[in-house]
Amino acid sequence: MSVMKNNLFLKFFPDDLLLETSLVQLRILQPTDEAAFQALSKDSSIWKYFTFDCSIPGEMHRWVEEALFTRNSLIRVPFTIIRKSDGSICGSTSFGNISFFDKRIEIGWSWLGTPFMGTGINTHAKHLLLKYAFEEMHMERVEVKTDLLNERARAALLKIGMKEEGVLRSHMQMPHNRRRDSIYYSMLKEEWGSSVVQKVQ
Repeated sequence: MSVMKNNLFLKFFPDDLLLETSLVQLRILQPTDEAAFQALSKDSSIWKYFTFDCSIPGEMHRWVEEALFTRNSLIRVPFTIIRKSDGSICGSTSFGNISFFDKRIEIGWSWLGTPFMGTGINTHAKHLLLKYAFEEMHMERVEVKTDLLNERARAALLKIGMKEEGVLRSHMQMPHNRRRDSIYYSMLKEEWGSSVVQKVQ
């Protein structure tokens, strides 16, 4: 890893980074968040399109360990999503595949506990990550990939102004021995100002 990349990572992703709207806060994931994540992980439907099935005993611990390892390795930035009204931990999302030279970053590794789905929390979290990427980091491109079969996620990405790009066949290994086709979406810097999600407060 170059010194420049190392310095930029530490500049933009300090341990005390906090992003917030009227509804949610995003802070860097901590080891102590695992207990709250475990409580949310029992519903297997959450993980249908996820690369881990965290309803299986031990898998959430493994997922948290990987998130922390990639954070410490300056590869990925995992966040814990918190509902501001009561301090409830709702789930997690991340920045990853970061290229400062190419001015490109990915949003992903995202999940919410069942009680928090359909409440606007996901939209607010996406707003915060996109805003930070475009307005603070001055990225030119933000990308998202999801399972081709995940129609709900695909519709949500289009709703916030992401553009569908293409399918990578047999792209990822999934739980229960399934091979996933991934579909990519992106938003460019010039599209951010006119996106619906930009107006979230």
